[in-house]
Amino acid sequence: MDDLQEIMEDFLVEAYELIEQMDQDLVELESNPEDLELLNGIFRVAHTVKGSSSFLNFDILTELTHHMEDVLNKARKDELKITSDIMDVILESVDMMKGLLEAIKENSTDADSGIEIKDICAKFDAISNGKTIPEESASEDIEAEINEVLTELETATPIQEPDNITPDTPETKTEETNEEEEELDLANLSDEEVEKEIERLLAQKMEEKLAKKAKKSETKKEPIPKPVVEEPKAVTPPPAPKPAPVAKPVKKEPAKAKTTAKKVANTPEQTIRVEVNRLDHLMNLIGELVLGKNRLLKIYDDVEERYEGEKFLEELNQVVSSVSLVTTDLQIAVMKTRMLPVSKVFNKFPRLVRDLSRELNKDIELVLTGEETELDKSIVEEIGDPLVHMIRNSCDHGVETPEVRLAAGKPAKGTVNLKAYNEGNQIVIEIKDDGAGMDPEFLKMKALEKEIITEREADNLSDKESYGLIFRPGFSTAAKVTGVSGRGVGMDVVKTNIEKLNGIIDIDSELGKGSTFKLKIPLTLAIMQALLVNAQEEYFAIPLSSVLETVRISMDEVYTIEGKNVLRLRDEILSLVRLSDMF
Repeated sequence: MDDLQEIMEDFLVEAYELIEQMDQDLVELESNPEDLELLNGIFRVAHTVKGSSSFLNFDILTELTHHMEDVLNKARKDELKITSDIMDVILESVDMMKGLLEAIKENSTDADSGIEIKDICAKFDAISNGKTIPEESASEDIEAEINEVLTELETATPIQEPDNITPDTPETKTEETNEEEEELDLANLSDEEVEKEIERLLAQKMEEKLAKKAKKSETKKEPIPKPVVEEPKAVTPPPAPKPAPVAKPVKKEPAKAKTTAKKVANTPEQTIRVEVNRLDHLMNLIGELVLGKNRLLKIYDDVEERYEGEKFLEELNQVVSSVSLVTTDLQIAVMKTRMLPVSKVFNKFPRLVRDLSRELNKDIELVLTGEETELDKSIVEEIGDPLVHMIRNSCDHGVETPEVRLAAGKPAKGTVNLKAYNEGNQIVIEIKDDGAGMDPEFLKMKALEKEIITEREADNLSDKESYGLIFRPGFSTAAKVTGVSGRGVGMDVVKTNIEKLNGIIDIDSELGKGSTFKLKIPLTLAIMQALLVNAQEEYFAIPLSSVLETVRISMDEVYTIEGKNVLRLRDEILSLVRLSDMF
């Protein structure tokens, strides 16, 4: 059982990574449908997940990935062109795969996930066969038809000659006579003959249904595929396709460029998985070791001062220097084991922007830069939600619709840039869009309407301070509440979460040109560098992130103005505070 549990955990870890990568690659494939190497990579991922889930008897996940694999395989062979509608179905199945993995994680099985895959599999089958993507559940339609026919057969009774015959048109009389003959014959049929009769009636009903749809479509002047009705071999005939754009297989001549594509050797990194708790414990030990090193250096300074000129000082100096160097290297090495590339967070945003573009009817491109920038694991986990809110905000409020952009002389496609880079002891994450920008006066007006600020406060706010109003609880510029925005909680959450990480947010905006949000957060929360200061024979540590500048001054440079000590620094007068007085 322990071995099985270990295999299960390895499967889940690998599957999560593969599906996350596939999610990202699918969005990129939609932009570059001719990239055969990328398509082959996605197909291999689906094949791997299918094989692993089949080995562990996760039947629902296996069936889902099998149907997806069929569509991807057709696309690989140039028998199918992946359109936006088809990509919607594939991405929907990826979301289902994530849900099934969550169910497996919780219950060790996907049977109790509550995720129904019949509809999505029917869509995949329709795509593979070049048919219309069904919008409704085919299985429910067929089941309803069967129940209807069975109900008619159960109530079938031999027909007696009626006493009074009402004159009717010849067509109606013929139809009624045929129905009476069918019902009269069914009463004396064997079980096998009844089953065949059910099949025939089902086929007849499906044919009538298709004929009605065709007639209805003709009145609306919409094309509809001509139904082909054959003698059914099973009790449940195939579902009737609905009139919609048909994804036709596209056959192309094989491009020569594809044959010369670079083959990247599949050489996985040699890695080992370590529990986070072990890393945290190791980090705590390193912290104690660093403190011990610092005490050793202080003791050495005292010894050197007391025993100046003694021979053992040189040897002691070498040992202390060696311990100090090794401890520093060990500290950096352990820190790096906790560091993750920010791409772990960035990778989910191409899908987010793609879905938002379709939902908002906008054309938006996301440009990622600096994904290799590394952050502490604890911070990577915390910045995900704030960035989601900010990306959604840029897409919804920032980037305009294509019509508005064209009228303003901009390209129809909007751009959102997501960039990460190091700046001193911090990492900066920049979200920049080329949208409408922010109007300070409009923000003040909205804040006054919602009684977030007073008129007096509004008059005293600068443009920069006006931009900060978007972080106030309850503030929103949306005209109505939608699934994307309008509740006035998103940006408030962003500010709260970033401040928890000892970070800050800076906003710059130009009306009509776009907005830039800069998140400045520490590289790690595990170890903080501090500036040690001495006052009244006491040592105090000031976090280095709070130190802007250190200046060495003499008492001659300190002046007294109105009984207060001041310092002139680069033509600026700074008031001084004595630590000995404060503490």
